[in-house]
Amino acid sequence: MTAVTAVTGETEDRRSAGGSGSGSGNASGAQNEPGAGDDAAAGSAAPGRRGRLGEEARPEDEHASSGGGERVQDDGAERSTDPASHTEGRQEDGREAGAPEDGDGDRWDDGLIARRAVGPSDLAGGSLVGGEGHVPIGGPYAAPLRGRLDALRELVGLSRTRLDDKALAEAGRVLDEAAARQQLSARHTVVAIAGSTGSGKSTLFNALAGVPISETGLRRPTTSAPISLSWSEGAAGLLDRLAIPPRLRRRPLAGGSGDEGLQGLVLVDLPDHDSAMTVHREQVDRVLKLVDAVIWVVDPEKYADAALHERYLRPLAGHAEITFVVLNQIDRLPGDAADQVLDDLRRLLDEDGMAVGEHGEPGATVLALSALTGEGVGELRELLGRLVQEKSAAARRVSADIDAAAGRLRSMYVADGRPGLSERARDDFTARLANAVGATAVGEEAERRWRRNAGRACGTPWLRLWRWYERVRMPGGGLPEPKQPAEEELTARQRVEQAVRTVADDAAHGLPAPWAQAVREAAVRGAEGLPEELDDLAAELGTPSGRLPRPAWWPAAVFVQVCMTLLQVFGGLWLVGQIIGVLEPGLLPPVLVMLAGIIGGPLVEWACAAAAKGPARRYGQDAERRMREAAAACGRAKVLDPIAAELLRYREVREQYGAVSFRR
Repeated sequence: MTAVTAVTGETEDRRSAGGSGSGSGNASGAQNEPGAGDDAAAGSAAPGRRGRLGEEARPEDEHASSGGGERVQDDGAERSTDPASHTEGRQEDGREAGAPEDGDGDRWDDGLIARRAVGPSDLAGGSLVGGEGHVPIGGPYAAPLRGRLDALRELVGLSRTRLDDKALAEAGRVLDEAAARQQLSARHTVVAIAGSTGSGKSTLFNALAGVPISETGLRRPTTSAPISLSWSEGAAGLLDRLAIPPRLRRRPLAGGSGDEGLQGLVLVDLPDHDSAMTVHREQVDRVLKLVDAVIWVVDPEKYADAALHERYLRPLAGHAEITFVVLNQIDRLPGDAADQVLDDLRRLLDEDGMAVGEHGEPGATVLALSALTGEGVGELRELLGRLVQEKSAAARRVSADIDAAAGRLRSMYVADGRPGLSERARDDFTARLANAVGATAVGEEAERRWRRNAGRACGTPWLRLWRWYERVRMPGGGLPEPKQPAEEELTARQRVEQAVRTVADDAAHGLPAPWAQAVREAAVRGAEGLPEELDDLAAELGTPSGRLPRPAWWPAAVFVQVCMTLLQVFGGLWLVGQIIGVLEPGLLPPVLVMLAGIIGGPLVEWACAAAAKGPARRYGQDAERRMREAAAACGRAKVLDPIAAELLRYREVREQYGAVSFRR
């Protein structure tokens, strides 16, 4: 059986036992209850001798002896003395008896391990294990895992303004814990032993240690705080991260049986996960988030406990590669009952979604053993040694945590279909804005205006005079056109709002809820002031100022119409001259000239009107196109571009989420 010493990095004053006497030393190295006498020393010490950190030690009144040797507990650690080696474990003048001289007197020997005494200045560097300050000895993660961590960090950064902090809390915790674990020892693997009340996890802890370290018994709960056992130096930082106080840290002594294969293992015995005390359950939940691997100890009576499967195994199904499920107490099962229970346990794990590693496939390790008789403990010790030597449990844990965080975030990043702003949605939006701003009416008005201008230029003067007379004679015909009614302006504003809502819904269709909401909010923010800008565009482009363009044939048509008018005038004057006798009589020539002018004028006007339809239509279409383009440009700048920016950001985070979820 391997002897064990507790490794502490703190200085505790020795407590007097109240007189000299004899007692039984704690040969198991088990944790002392708080408030009890924590320190026991062998032999007697002269007043004034120095303690571990140079403090004045109190007289010691407790000692324990066993056979020819003596094992003593000091500050939660055990010291043994052997008469054959004449090592009394006594300090005098700041140095243990038998300690090697180093010239400075800063080393002492407690009879088992030579340790360096440190002062307060040395404690500033960090927690101590075995009297040595912690130095970060972690290494970088492998490239695939680094890539996933970088992608997760980028994903969280891009999502800060789109998702609430609660949704990103788990991802942030994974990043923080991954960074913290990377700074600590990569040579050590922290394995927690967890289980329910009476499952025998403390017994298994002691069986793996080779000596009774964790207290066992019928009183429940037996384990009230996590206890650690480290097989090698350099695990102080890891234990500080688990918040395990130095008085609860144990170390097997060198030369113990089976220690060589477990070099680098840090074993942690946890309180019961179903303890009646809330503080115990909180400690279990806290430590389980920080360890590299977990050994779940179940017994034949409560291996199917719903609290275990629903609260722990099912949520941690993705951590199967770093999970051991141990069926303990098989010595209580007769015949092949152990195999039947083990098969049923595998079935339950499969229902939990936890893959079971069989036939060389990755997954949880399931085995049966008896911590009391030792059956199967050697196999578990061998598996733990293999896990420790691979030095990959920490990276596997981080990778599994990333998978779990990605699974929780899936609904916030993965869309149902192919979201985006299609060309059809864009065209529909611009068409709605054009209708709201009255682009079609503007084009029709421009066409009518062009044709009226052509009619005034190419029409007969008599017909234009008659039309003017008819217009003036009509009631209110000479008044200016009334302004657009207020209800029509309101209707146009509602059309703009409806167009914005429609394009936002089309763009957000199929997006996860947070990003769909972000798209709609971006559209609403951009639409502020859009109706006013469209009104300004309508006022600017709806009534173009300046001279209307004229086709090349227009001057010739005007000239012909003038000629027709002159013919009418000339024929009329010729006829009048004949009537008054100024000219020679001849009715036919002046009548023909007048008829040519009278008939030719309307014919020229009709021909010009027919010829003006094409240019007028093109002019109206150009006016409508300019209005549509102006409205589309305004809508694109204020609504479509912000929506496109949100969709681009979503595509970026979707790519980052893909990088986080993909395991190489």
